[in-house]
Amino acid sequence: MKITLLSEDRIRMDAKPGPLSVEADSAETQYSPFHMLASGLASCTLSVLAAWGSHAGLELDGLEVEVGWTFVEDPHRVGSMDVQLHWPALPPERHAAAVRAAGLCTIKKTLETPPQVAVEVRA
Repeated sequence: MKITLLSEDRIRMDAKPGPLSVEADSAETQYSPFHMLASGLASCTLSVLAAWGSHAGLELDGLEVEVGWTFVEDPHRVGSMDVQLHWPALPPERHAAAVRAAGLCTIKKTLETPPQVAVEVRA
């Protein structure tokens, strides 16, 4: 699996077997916490789609997930994320079903209904 940093606000993850790698076109592009957040969503989506596709007997060739995000203020945070599925082998009549399957990703559900986060200092 490979994560490609496309920009400061977009990543692509592919489903090719092998060790996980993170790559960028430029050495100046750093793997930020926001890239990590998007990678979690991409990885979860990719896993769900791979399982669904295998169960449905679909070819997984070329399956990639791109995730981008935008910021909002008050407070400064990620305000929206978009997920694009690149799946050349997916028949057009299965596109809507693939979008529904991608919606089952637990990370997506977590972002839609965020958990409580507790922060404490321990001495």
